Amino acid sequence: MQETILILDFGSQYTQLIARRVRELNVYCEIHPFNKIPVLDDHIMGVILSGSPYSVRDDNAPFPDLTNIRRKMPLLGVCYGAQYLAHSSGGVVAPSEIREYGRAKLSCMDEDNELMHGMELGTQVWMSHADTILGVPDDFAVIASTPDVLYAGFRIENELTYGIQFHPEVYHTTEGLKLLKNFVVRICGCHQLWTPESFVESTIASLKQKLGNDKVVLGLSGGVDSSVTAMLLHKAIGKNLYCIFVDNGLLRKNEFENVLERYKTLELNITGVDARDLFVDALKGVVDPEQKRKIIGKTFIDVFDAEAHKIQDIKWLAQGTIYPDVIESHSVKGPSATIKSHHNVGGLPDYMKLKVVEPLSSLFKDEVRKVGYTLGLDSIFLDRHPFPGPGLAVRILSDIDREKVTLLQEVDDVFISGLRTFNLYHTVWQAFAVLLPVQSVGVMGDERTYENVVALRAVTSTDGMTADWAHLPYEFLAKVSNDIINKVKGVNRVVYDISSKPPATIEWE
Repeated sequence: MQETILILDFGSQYTQLIARRVRELNVYCEIHPFNKIPVLDDHIMGVILSGSPYSVRDDNAPFPDLTNIRRKMPLLGVCYGAQYLAHSSGGVVAPSEIREYGRAKLSCMDEDNELMHGMELGTQVWMSHADTILGVPDDFAVIASTPDVLYAGFRIENELTYGIQFHPEVYHTTEGLKLLKNFVVRICGCHQLWTPESFVESTIASLKQKLGNDKVVLGLSGGVDSSVTAMLLHKAIGKNLYCIFVDNGLLRKNEFENVLERYKTLELNITGVDARDLFVDALKGVVDPEQKRKIIGKTFIDVFDAEAHKIQDIKWLAQGTIYPDVIESHSVKGPSATIKSHHNVGGLPDYMKLKVVEPLSSLFKDEVRKVGYTLGLDSIFLDRHPFPGPGLAVRILSDIDREKVTLLQEVDDVFISGLRTFNLYHTVWQAFAVLLPVQSVGVMGDERTYENVVALRAVTSTDGMTADWAHLPYEFLAKVSNDIINKVKGVNRVVYDISSKPPATIEWE
C-alpha cells in the first residue's frame, strides 16, 4: 500500500485545495467525510482536519471521533480543525471581537518547532474565520501568533498534534506549501513517491490484473480525461479496448472529423458514430438547461448501447471519472442539491450489466495532464480547454436548431482560432462563445439590422474551482469582434463577459 495522508472534510470550500497542495509534494492523499473515517492501516501516515463553514459552538457542528488518531499518528487541524482540537480538549473558542479574515503576518513564531521549520518571521498567512481560540489547556504550546491572534498555531505536548488558525493551502499564505511539507515529510515521514511515472506503472499493472482478457468499452469525447483513460487501458489490454466516439451534433466546428483523425495516430480501436440529427431533433423546443442535459444523456445512452451491442462479450465499461467527481458524490453534505447531469455516460441502464472501471478516479485534472504526458500523448490532446459534455447545447441560451448550432460553431471557431493566432490560447483556462436569447439593432452598410448577440467568455484558473475573467488585450478583442461580425452571418453585436467565479460560474448554464 502506498503512503497516504488522510484529509477529513468538514465541508470547507478549501478542502480540495489542501489535497492538491499535498499532491504537489508528490505525496498521495485522500479526502473522506469526517463521519466516515476509513480503516487506519499502516499506510496512513498522518491526518489533516479541514476547515468548515460551521462553528464548534453550533449544535449541529461536525464533531469527529478522533480516538484512533490522536496520539497514534501525526495530526494537523486547519482553522475549524484547530478550533475543534482546542474546544474538545477543554479550551475556549468564542466569536472573534475583530474581523479575522484576509492577510495577516506571523509576528511571533517558534522557529525551532518542526511544523514551522524554515519559515520566516513576518511571513504572510491567510485568515478566514469568525471564531477564535481564546484559551487552551496547559499542554498546548503556542508556536505562532499574529498581532491579533495569539493562538495562530499550537502544538499539543507529548503528541504529534498541531493546529493552525490560518489556511496554508491558499496562494495568499506565502509559505503555506513549506508548512505542509514540514507536516507531511518531516513529521509524518512520507517519502514523496507519488509521481506520474509511478502512477502509470502501478495503474497499468493493476488494470492488467483486474481485466485480464476481458473486453472493455469506452465512450471517447476527445477531451483530456477520456483520452488519458483510453491510453492507460490501451497499454494494459491493447485491442480488447473498444472506443466509441459519438457525434451529438453539438461539438465544435469540424470536431468529429478532427478528433477521429487525431486518434488514428494512437492506434486505438475506435468507432465513430454520426448521430447529429438524432440529438438535435430530440432537443427541439427545449429551453431548460437541465432538461437539455437529461435528453442528451438519455440519447447518448441509447446510441452508445446500440453501438456496444455490436461488440460481442463486453464485460467492462470504462469511464474518465476524476477525483473531484468522487469527492462530490461522497461529500460531507452529500451530493449537491442539483448536480448537473453527467457529461458523458453517467450510468448505463441495468440491462447492459457492465462492470465499471475508472482508472483516473484518484487524480485531479492537472494530475491527469501530467499522466498523459508521461504516457506520451501529444499536447493537442492534453492542452485543450475543458468542453462541456452537453456541448453547445448549454451555450445556446434558448431552444436549439441546426441554424443556431451552425452559427455558434462559426463564432466559436473565429474566437478560438484568434486566440491561437495571437498566442493567447494557453494563457487562459477556458474560452468559448455563448449565443444569447436576445437580438439587437445594428447598421451594416446603409441598412439597419436586427440580429443576434454573442458573448465571449475567457477565464484564468488552475482547476476550475475558482476563476477570474481573462484580461485579454483590447486589440485582440477588437479584432475578434470585428471578424465575428464580418464573417458570421446573423451576428451584429459581440460582448465580453468580465465576471469571476464566484459569484458567477464559468459556463452560463
